[in-house]
Amino acid sequence: MSDAPVVVDREDAVTTITLDDPAHRNALTVAAKVALRDAVADAAADDGVRAVVLAGTARAFCLGQDLGEHAETLAQGPEAAFATVREHYSPVVRDLMTMPKPVVAAVAGTCVGAGLGLALACDHRVFGTGTKLATAFTGIGLTFDTGLSVTLPRAVGDARAKELMLFGRTFSAQEAVAWGISGEIVETEQVLPRAVELARALAAGPTTAFAQSKRLIAQAPGRGLDDALDAEARAQLACGSTTDHAAAVRSFLSREPAVFTGR
Repeated sequence: MSDAPVVVDREDAVTTITLDDPAHRNALTVAAKVALRDAVADAAADDGVRAVVLAGTARAFCLGQDLGEHAETLAQGPEAAFATVREHYSPVVRDLMTMPKPVVAAVAGTCVGAGLGLALACDHRVFGTGTKLATAFTGIGLTFDTGLSVTLPRAVGDARAKELMLFGRTFSAQEAVAWGISGEIVETEQVLPRAVELARALAAGPTTAFAQSKRLIAQAPGRGLDDALDAEARAQLACGSTTDHAAAVRSFLSREPAVFTGR
């Protein structure tokens, strides 16, 4: 265990960002939010990083906002307390969702509130068998942050998203996957190793194709058909102009495995 609330490990082209405050079950203090924001931004900007894992230690992926610290800040007024949404939560989610590389969440234990938002901002999730999830916001008189007003309805549909927000009930990893929250379920001790395994496989893949695919999906809502088709044509040209594409076609024709270099 490190004294830092967030630990960053880099192995080859995979960066693992771990929330590491087990004493508080990875509740998000200002120190943790600043460290997480900076770590995610660094991984997003580093061309040598081709896949990212977001994880939490011990019994929780993330409990969301540290309410003890929040209560102290709230005493200074709501504007002071909720500046964190724009200063910390929104930049982290924006970078997770838009970085031009895949992000895999390793979700074990409890994942609620902003923790759920962080998990859904990733591209894929590996859940532990006993993982428990919840929106949790309305229980303290709040609404969505961390992008959940976008990611939760996209994953489970408007009706279920409203149910989960209005009633705030806890749901299981099995329910999450059945409802459409992408991911797989493994034994708890295998969550991080499996997430890293998937990230390594993605890091060996076609970087530009992944980046363009993430962008197309993110920008699809609200686009008309003609705009979507035009965006696809431009994205295909960008992918088709890479060395990876030309090499992969040659490999396919010669019946050899493709090797992607990210160029």
